Amino acid sequence: ASCVSRGREPSPLLARPFSRQVHRRLCAMPSFDVVSRTDLMEVDNAINGVKREIKQRYDLAGTKCDIERIDNTLTMIADDTMKLTQVEGLLRGYLARRKVDQGAFEFKATQNAAGDTIRRTISIRQGIDADLGRKITKAVKGTKIKVQVSIQGSELRMSSKKRDDLQETIAFIKEMNIEQPLQYVNFRD
Repeated sequence: ASCVSRGREPSPLLARPFSRQVHRRLCAMPSFDVVSRTDLMEVDNAINGVKREIKQRYDLAGTKCDIERIDNTLTMIADDTMKLTQVEGLLRGYLARRKVDQGAFEFKATQNAAGDTIRRTISIRQGIDADLGRKITKAVKGTKIKVQVSIQGSELRMSSKKRDDLQETIAFIKEMNIEQPLQYVNFRD
């Protein structure tokens, strides 16, 4: 109104209503994301420690024991089941020292490999799969906490009018005892 009273044209930015993005930023509700991420650099460091120890230990030195990572899959190779369990124990120990949650690893069954060895593959879970996302969403909505949940790919976005509801939701999800490690990031007010 002040622009018109001076005889000038009103600014086009002030004349039209806010766009949806600008409106969301101005009237944004508190929110956070539930994600499941594994630090692959720490996994690589643990693998390198296991490889070093395989070379140094008298019972494993000179054997066909090995471990490697390709993308989100670890492959352990050993001469027999005893050596495979020793390598697995080493891996678990090094992952614990590096503070990598072992719930992110899914150990598959052992298989026979070439050259009279056995192989075991381990998949690293990254992201929240659709089944787990639906399970968490259904449980959160069943609590009657006033929270909106949206599945965004491999993440869950929780938003609410009150921060206390979001903190209550985090506590509830932690009590669900989900074996896959979850992180709560991007807490926005």
